[in-house]
Amino acid sequence: MPAFTTNQWAILALMLVLGWFLGLLTLSGGRKWKKAFDQERAARITADSEVDRLSVRLAELEGERDRRIALEKERDDHLARATAANQRIAELERRRATIDPDTAGTIAAAAAGRRDDLSRIFGVGRGGEMRLNELGIHRYADITALSSPDEAALEGQMGLAPGTIAEQRWREQAEMLRQGFVDEHARRFA
Repeated sequence: MPAFTTNQWAILALMLVLGWFLGLLTLSGGRKWKKAFDQERAARITADSEVDRLSVRLAELEGERDRRIALEKERDDHLARATAANQRIAELERRRATIDPDTAGTIAAAAAGRRDDLSRIFGVGRGGEMRLNELGIHRYADITALSSPDEAALEGQMGLAPGTIAEQRWREQAEMLRQGFVDEHARRFA
């Protein structure tokens, strides 16, 4: 150990006391830094949780956007198909004759009372009425008078599936219309 003088010992003690005071002074500042660090860490945790929440929300919004894009594409496809169908309908309407001779004859005969409007029978329609007229059936009474073999023959001549006339109850409908129960017929068969 080196030899110290009294002055050197005094300076050493003074330095020790001065270091101790300096440590005490800086100790309170260390607490401030620790508090600032804790605040910064809490803010960082809050910011990270907010980023996670916003990321989830962003993913939801992107999914919604993709769904809407798909719906818009589907709507555009539907509109395109509807436009094409309307153009096809317009083309077909331009090509067809407004009233062909069969239709005119059927309408004139029905207006004169020589024929009934067989198209009122559910399952017959205008085309079926014209076919029935071609086969000699013009009135509701003609349908009412059909026997089972006549029905089968008529189904074959009209290209209907076997049992269609009985299944759609043409005879019952014709009888109701012949008796003038139009509203009752519309209620039950329309």
